[in-house]
Amino acid sequence: MASWKTTLLLLTLFLLSLFLEPLLAEATIINSIDGGMNKGCIEVERKALLEFKNGLIDPSGRLSSWVGADCCKWKGVDCNNQTGHVVKVDLKSGGDFSRLGGGFSRLGGEISDSLLDLKHLNYLDLSFNDFQGIPIPNFLGSFERLRYLNLSHARFGGMIPPHLGNLSQLRYLDLHGGDYYNFSAPLVRVHNLNWLSGLSSLKYLDLGHVNLSKATTNWMQAVNMLPFLLELHLSHCELSHFPQYSNPFVNLTSVSVIDLSYNNFNTTLPGWLFNISTLMDLYLNDATIKGPILHVNLLSLHNLVTLDLSYNNIGSEGIELVNGLSACANSSLEELNLGYNQFGGQLPDSLGLFKNLKSLDLSYNNFVGPFPNSIQHLTNLERLDLSENSISGPIPTWIGNLLRMKRLVLSNNLMNGTIPKSIGQLRELIVLYLNWNAWEGVISEIHFSNLTKLTAFSLLLSPKNQSLRFHLRPEWIPPFSLESIGVCNCYVSLKFPNWLRTQKRLDKLILINVGISDAIPEWLWKQDFLLLELSRNQLYGTLPNSLSFRQGALVDLSFNRLGGPLPLRLNVSWLYLGNNLFSGPIPLNIGESSSLEALDVSSNLLNGSIPSSISKLKDLEVIDLSNNHLSGKIPKNWNDLHRLWTIDLSKNKLSGGIPSWISSKSSLTDLILGDNNLSGEPFPSLRNCTWLYALDLGNNRFSGEIPKWIGERMSSLKQLRLRGNMFTGDIPEQLCWLSRLHILDLAVNNLSGSIPQCLGNLTALSFVTLLDRNFDDPSIHYSYSERMELVVKGQSMEFESILPIVNLIDLSSNNIWGEIPKEITTLSTLGTLNLSRNQLTGKIPEKIGAMQGLETLDLSCNCLSGPIPPSMSSITSLNHLNLSHNRLSGPIPTTNQFSTFNDPSIYEANLGLCGPPLSTNCSTLNDQDHKDEEEDEVEWDMSWFFISMGLGFPVGFWAICGSLVLKKSWRQAYFRFIDETRDRLYVFTAVNVARLKRKMEANGVHG
Repeated sequence: MASWKTTLLLLTLFLLSLFLEPLLAEATIINSIDGGMNKGCIEVERKALLEFKNGLIDPSGRLSSWVGADCCKWKGVDCNNQTGHVVKVDLKSGGDFSRLGGGFSRLGGEISDSLLDLKHLNYLDLSFNDFQGIPIPNFLGSFERLRYLNLSHARFGGMIPPHLGNLSQLRYLDLHGGDYYNFSAPLVRVHNLNWLSGLSSLKYLDLGHVNLSKATTNWMQAVNMLPFLLELHLSHCELSHFPQYSNPFVNLTSVSVIDLSYNNFNTTLPGWLFNISTLMDLYLNDATIKGPILHVNLLSLHNLVTLDLSYNNIGSEGIELVNGLSACANSSLEELNLGYNQFGGQLPDSLGLFKNLKSLDLSYNNFVGPFPNSIQHLTNLERLDLSENSISGPIPTWIGNLLRMKRLVLSNNLMNGTIPKSIGQLRELIVLYLNWNAWEGVISEIHFSNLTKLTAFSLLLSPKNQSLRFHLRPEWIPPFSLESIGVCNCYVSLKFPNWLRTQKRLDKLILINVGISDAIPEWLWKQDFLLLELSRNQLYGTLPNSLSFRQGALVDLSFNRLGGPLPLRLNVSWLYLGNNLFSGPIPLNIGESSSLEALDVSSNLLNGSIPSSISKLKDLEVIDLSNNHLSGKIPKNWNDLHRLWTIDLSKNKLSGGIPSWISSKSSLTDLILGDNNLSGEPFPSLRNCTWLYALDLGNNRFSGEIPKWIGERMSSLKQLRLRGNMFTGDIPEQLCWLSRLHILDLAVNNLSGSIPQCLGNLTALSFVTLLDRNFDDPSIHYSYSERMELVVKGQSMEFESILPIVNLIDLSSNNIWGEIPKEITTLSTLGTLNLSRNQLTGKIPEKIGAMQGLETLDLSCNCLSGPIPPSMSSITSLNHLNLSHNRLSGPIPTTNQFSTFNDPSIYEANLGLCGPPLSTNCSTLNDQDHKDEEEDEVEWDMSWFFISMGLGFPVGFWAICGSLVLKKSWRQAYFRFIDETRDRLYVFTAVNVARLKRKMEANGVHG
């Protein structure tokens, strides 16, 4: 901390006054009575301490010295030399805070009220112990002489007793509720802070990690009642009230440190805060502070040493803040942290006015422009972090003049050019991170010539830019002793760097794609690594039978040419050996590698069955055995692998069904079983897998229907691949409820029915998903890198690093009928739509042009009719199109993207289409169409005549005959009518024939 000297001075003076005052007072009294003779332990107080000890749990025997008559000699107990009274009990735990769970020496149990017999106690420290959520004892408020009380980080719980307000002599109070060992510590809380008014002598107050949400409206008034307060620490207190106008701290005339970090104020910076002229350290990081800050008066902050406003949302006004501070604080400010805001623009020249600045953090903003020259004037600078901005250009050579620099971080910018050799002049440099820029040129020994204190060096670059090379002699002996080194995507050497052998303290080694083509040297296996990353080289040879590193170690040797059998004994936590040439079976005793949390041996030549002993790996979270030659069935005894969240067994020769134990893995996020010979109905075993992100059952022999509950129970699903099976039934509409789904592959099944209109509700296909800027950063793929094989542009392709931004719907090769729903056109970011080889009818939706993200569209082998919608030509991203084997008609569009589709096969077997690239001329087709229309009209009239004849006869026949058959009276009347009609016709015919004969005879006579 930049202000540590000032803070230390204040605390020293304060503690001296704390101890000397009572000691001098008591010494004066005793000297006048018995001439200053030393006294031993008071028996009442000794018994009180023993009773207190009996109530404690002491797992490591820290209180083993608490024996004998003189309690003043016990560890953690101090007495007044003159009176023998116990004045100090200091039992804080001094455990190792660097690793979680390491609190073996922490005291616990109950706190006995026998301590009340320590009438002269003025100092009590029980911090960093573990009292497992018991309340802070109320009787602690009865120590009238107590000046120092520290119960921080000791896992107390419940309500802070207001009785503590009786400690009127208290100078130092630390009740910080956080726990260094366990982040789920019981929460200490307060409903109001009125009791603080009784602590009239208080100079130091820390209530960090105490829930003050119930006291958020009056916390400032309560604090204002502490006129002698020097330091106020209220971080992580769930505060939300921050008055903007009147100063609630008018009585705090001496306050020098205010820490209100990690709260939820959600407001702008109040102006009164910057009028506290005594302020030296101000911490408002991660307090949801927002802009604007244009009207804040900074002229009073002439004593400011530390200002931390990181992790807020102040906005573009950050430059004005820097300019304002430079006008008043250039003689005092030592630490300035404005990281993780939304600052923009170029870095101001006023940065150079902070002459005493030691630490400057402007990371994770939107600063642009070249490296600011004003920084060269900050000759006291020790820490500079400009990472995650858009700073461009080279590192200036004057960087070598900042001789006090200890930490230089320039990662994730747009910087380029050569790395200056002057960096080698930074003799105090400890950390150097230059990741993810576009460096070029050569790194030589001169760059490291004087970096004797360097412990961490990282130069991870993008695979798109590999213009940087190392040139280090094989016999070079570096001046430093590194603890971590990371180099990625730039050439280091053909042989394994021998100079690494000199780095005895090295526990993190990353050499990714650095051109090494060599066997791994034997000495490397003797290093005590926590991280060993040598992927994407040309390493060859075999691994030792035993692979053993530090507890929790991660080893990644993937994408090399390593071969032979897998190691028999593994003492690592995360092991990545994928994409090598390892062969033979997976060791049967792999279950003895009890520390394994992730195992990736994908894409090798492994055979045999999956060992049942894997069930012993109780901490296993990720297992990837994909793309090998494994056979047999999925083991049935993985019930106890409760931490398992990723299973990838795809691209093997596994058979049988999905075992029932999968139903108990509710935390499973990735289940990848595609491309095997699995069979049966899979879904009953998956019903409880409600957290799945990716489900791949493709290219197996699964059957049954896709259940409706997938859309109800798997709401987190992003990728669903069921292609190449024997699923039947309709596509359930409940799939539309999967708002995160961006890959839906149901191709090559026996699905029927229509396409659900609600597919337009797949909102993940309507918004742009941004790929992380560092998606190729190896450090973010230490869990599991999702990959999936999909058919895109007519070819089967495996997607891995960019899978999160692949948007696809493939329903091809099914028995789906009906029209293409117009609602599907709202999926504006859908990249691939394949509906080919179905029985779709109707027209292509007119608004298909709204699908501006389409790159691949395949509607071939259906029964679609009508014209190609003109709006389709506006899809400028479209580069693969197939409309063949339909009944489309009209001219093919020629504008925009359609001018690039010159392959006539994508339109073939559509007799009504015309124009380039087809040979059919649209004008000829129109004349022929007119002629065909006239012939069609004649044929149509004749058709109607014959249709009428064909339909009229049976209809008339059955209308008459049917009624005669069904009704007897009608039948009798009908036949009577027929008889009478016949007789009449006979008489009429006979009469007329006789009449005709007479006329003919008469004509013959007179002729």
